[in-house]
Order: sequence, then structure tokens, then C-alpha cells
Amino acid sequence: MAKLILTHEVSGLGAAGDIVEVKNGYARNFLLPRGFALTWSKGGEKQVEIIKAARLAHVHASIEAAQEQASALQANVVVLKVKAGASGRLFGTVKADDVAKAVAAAGLGAIDKRKVELPAHIKSTGKHTATLRLHDDVSAVITLNVVAG
Repeated sequence: MAKLILTHEVSGLGAAGDIVEVKNGYARNFLLPRGFALTWSKGGEKQVEIIKAARLAHVHASIEAAQEQASALQANVVVLKVKAGASGRLFGTVKADDVAKAVAAAGLGAIDKRKVELPAHIKSTGKHTATLRLHDDVSAVITLNVVAG
């Protein structure tokens, strides 16, 4: 097991500044090469405090922006044009990336596709909902109007 200090948020593992223990291969092949973590050392404890302080300052600044964006997203209906047959059945499904691009095209801000949660596979035209995790404490449920185009 390798003991690491996370420098970025890693889904399912932790947030920046957390000290985690992971398998050696995961650390060596994924976290360290991508810069998501540093190897833990006694001197690294100082870095943990610096990372946590920076994350805390960023959280306070971004929670207000996330709340503003959430209210704007919930007030609007996002139109998503997809290829569909005559009966309204889609050729494929709507993916999180499609939702993120539609939100950006509607002028409602940039959303990371990893922050989009679709409740089920969307395979037909009509109104559907999706949840966007804008912040740890802020989520927005948006209405998608899937139309043939």
C-alpha cells in the first residue's frame, strides 16, 4: 500500500489535501503520473495544510457562484437537439457530455461532464430531468427538452 497526499479531487477517493492509502499499482500507474497526488512524507504534512487552506478559500468563493448558476439553470429549460426517428425514438442515448454541451450552448455556463448525473438512459424525445453537481453542497435539477433535429 502506498500513502499519498491528494493534490486534486479524485472521485471515490477523496479531495485535495486528503492523505489516502491506495494500492501501489494505482498510485504508480494512475495518480502520480497524472499529478493527482504526491508521495507522503513527514515534510509533506506542511503541503497538506497549504492545500487544505487553498481549497477552503476556493470553496467559500465558489459556493456563492455555484448557487447563482444553480438558480439560473433551474429557471431555464435546456433544449437538446438529437437525431431521432419518426416515432420519437433516439438513435442512441443522451450522454452527460451532450447535456454539458447543450448547457454551454444555451449560455448558462460551462459544466464539466463528470458533474452531470442522468437518472436513466434517455432514449426518446420529450422533457427529461438531469442533476448537475455544481459544488459539494450545491446541486441543480435542470429540465431537458430533447427534440429531433
